[in-house]
Amino acid sequence: MGENVYTVKNGEKWGSRKEGASRLSKEFDTQSEAIKYSREQAQKNNSEHRIQGKDGKFRAADSYGKDPYPPKG
Repeated sequence: MGENVYTVKNGEKWGSRKEGASRLSKEFDTQSEAIKYSREQAQKNNSEHRIQGKDGKFRAADSYGKDPYPPKG
């Protein structure tokens, strides 16, 4: 499983950042552009994508990798 990818608010703009990185991978004018890019990166890395809302709290997460303990059923 690769590095998790985050869509984060950066001042008046939005960005994509890998887990543990202090700098953005890429910056965007809109949240939807940042989400699209970050989702694509998470899918390529077989990792998780987390989305930060305007209030600074994470509002959603999607996993694109193989979960180590998938639920039964």
